Amino acid sequence: MNDSCTADQAVFSCDKQPKLKIFTNADVKSICESRLARCIYAETLSSSLHAVEQLCVMVRNTNRNLIEIANDKSVFESLNQNSPRHKYLLVNYEDPKFQICLRAVQNMKNLPDKIMNATRFHRADIIPDWATAIGSIAETDDLLFYKD
Repeated sequence: MNDSCTADQAVFSCDKQPKLKIFTNADVKSICESRLARCIYAETLSSSLHAVEQLCVMVRNTNRNLIEIANDKSVFESLNQNSPRHKYLLVNYEDPKFQICLRAVQNMKNLPDKIMNATRFHRADIIPDWATAIGSIAETDDLLFYKD
């Protein structure tokens, strides 16, 4: 998996942007990890470590660039401005539940795959059109996983 990105790609496009810290080139990987961790937090609210870890595994299974997938609204519904979970993208960096997500993202390469190589997911409270055409292959808490 290619986890490189530029600092310009890592900036959020939210209505209410917090003041951003100036990162050096050495921090680019941290920016990408933080962005992805925010998406995972917004989708799971850290309901369980298992859900957080398996969502990280799903990201790994896609073999996509971290920042590319962390900006894909078709993957993370919370990235959509009208999503009720969009506000959770602005979680405080020091929030312990966010830190769980960040640590899982940083350890993603070492996590066991318990979702049978799934490459897509959705929360149980939202059923996207694409999900009606294929059956889920795994379920963790309120996340359903699918393989393309």
